Amino acid sequence: MVSKRKSRTSKNIEDSCIHLCSVFFRSFFYTLLAFLFFFLLYRCLSFTTGISHNNFHICIFSRKFNDPYCNTAGSKPGFQISSEENETLTGETAGDRVSGDPTKIFRNEDKKGYDVLKQVDKHKNLDSVRGDKDGFLKNDTFTGETAGDRVSKDPNKILRSEDKKEYDVHEQEDKPKNLDSSVPDQEHKPKNKVDLSSLIDLKAEEEYNKYIKPKSEEEGYALRAVIKYLYLQRSWLAPGDENINKSRSCEGKGVYVYDLPSKFNRDLLVGCNDILPGVDLCSYFKNEGFGEAIKNLGKGWFATHMYSLEPIVHSRVLKHPCRVYNESQAKLFYVPYYGGYDVLRWHYRNVSEDVKDRLGIEVLKWLESKESWRRNAGKDHVFVLGKITWDFRRDKVPWGSRFLELQEMQNPTKLLIERQPWQVNDIAIPHPTYFHPRTDDDITSWQIKIMSKPRPHLVSFAGGARPENPDNIRSTLIEQCVSSSSNQCRFLDCTNGGCKNPKNVLDLFQDSEFCLQPPGDSATRRSVFDSLISGCIPVIFTPYTAYYQYAWHLPEDHRRYSVYISEQDVKEKRVNVVEILKAKTLREKKDMRSYIIHQLLPGLVYGDSNAKFEKFRDAFDITFDSLLEKINKSE
Repeated sequence: MVSKRKSRTSKNIEDSCIHLCSVFFRSFFYTLLAFLFFFLLYRCLSFTTGISHNNFHICIFSRKFNDPYCNTAGSKPGFQISSEENETLTGETAGDRVSGDPTKIFRNEDKKGYDVLKQVDKHKNLDSVRGDKDGFLKNDTFTGETAGDRVSKDPNKILRSEDKKEYDVHEQEDKPKNLDSSVPDQEHKPKNKVDLSSLIDLKAEEEYNKYIKPKSEEEGYALRAVIKYLYLQRSWLAPGDENINKSRSCEGKGVYVYDLPSKFNRDLLVGCNDILPGVDLCSYFKNEGFGEAIKNLGKGWFATHMYSLEPIVHSRVLKHPCRVYNESQAKLFYVPYYGGYDVLRWHYRNVSEDVKDRLGIEVLKWLESKESWRRNAGKDHVFVLGKITWDFRRDKVPWGSRFLELQEMQNPTKLLIERQPWQVNDIAIPHPTYFHPRTDDDITSWQIKIMSKPRPHLVSFAGGARPENPDNIRSTLIEQCVSSSSNQCRFLDCTNGGCKNPKNVLDLFQDSEFCLQPPGDSATRRSVFDSLISGCIPVIFTPYTAYYQYAWHLPEDHRRYSVYISEQDVKEKRVNVVEILKAKTLREKKDMRSYIIHQLLPGLVYGDSNAKFEKFRDAFDITFDSLLEKINKSE
């Protein structure tokens, strides 16, 4: 009996131990799973960079509205983005680009999704872009372009276009004299061969977090890609001639201008009083796109519209000293299609997407009939588009065209007032200003005047608030400006029409030492260039406004011509902009102003079609000299 009781007691103890152990391990296991789940949830929620199937998104400002939007960039440099064979990634107008798709980021108030990730498949011809009646493409996708898609697996090569052709950069002998301080007018001294690819990689590693601190590894790779493409564009910058007054040789620099049917350009200006509903633009098209002369400002000043780049450049190219009339003698082919006016006329009209895209598709069909286009697949062709890049990258929301998403448009160079930072063939050139000199003396006289101009105001801001957008910093800047002590900050409210008169804006900028330049309807601002030609030092709040844009016309070292204050610091009210600018010394301000007026100003203005410059190169000269340099280095 004793033995039996002992046995039963022992068994009960053993069962209890097993039960306790089971409960303990189950509790521990479920606790561990819960901890891992909440940790991963916390990590996901802590990212400001959205990650979705090898996509990642960087928020910058909308091309139309004031809300931040997100651009997609690719994967880790040196690796191609992987995709399953039957999977369609988003590009231009694929059918999966709808609001319920978690891989999309909406970039503005009209819920427009935007994704610049490159497609696996490409269009074979223009007919494939029309799609069905609902706008969906059949068995095909548009091409976009991203950071990861344009980085070669070979560290000695870099991808420059959508055809994924690798270009060996070791063979390039010429580059700007010093990439650390390259400016448009510096001398050109080719010496030993330069490993440009390695230099660009080094610069990207050093500078990718200079302005924006990446919140994830993927965002860091995207920012590195922005720097790489910016430096690649700088490598195409044509040097300033040491003796610019001597006649330049046109050997190997022929510029051919296509004689397009007038429906692609001049006819678009005929209905100038109906391009924008209720707005008469006819006066802006006078004087070859400069607008009406402003007599009280002196010689060379015109009421130029912000979107007048296309007729201005067209008039200059027609009189280019190296223009040729035989296609076989040409190095560069200019296509005078006024795509900006084409897209502008449909912005506020209820028309179909086919109507918005028709003229752009027609001009490409016209070009496809030319041997000069087919010979190099458009790589030696240039388009000038007088609006921002986002107006030509439409998705399913009815705004703009999809012209720049067509495969046929990936190889040509596109000159725009605002570029897409991950598109290496998007080249940003200055917004047109009100000043269009004809001679060196016109420039010199203006330089002398504004260099000696008294500036009673420390800082000024010409613009309007964006009360409907709490993320925009304009309201904060206006509040800081108007609350400052007298004469320190002047505010010109553009919402009540105060900026329609160019003289009001120019007088304000000439009286100010610093000009605030926050993003507006898009990241870039014409006002940046209006302030520079007035000798007013621009205050920049995001690198996408200027530093990541104008590789050929603004120097790498932004401290020589501007002041940078983090947009995030202003948004969170960690800084007072007026107080920061008050701390700048007299020497700092004088040096920056002198550099702006004497070094930058000539290269930021567009002279008229009869301009004869001997000492200076204007924005047009720098642009077309660099286009020829780009083509030579890409051959």
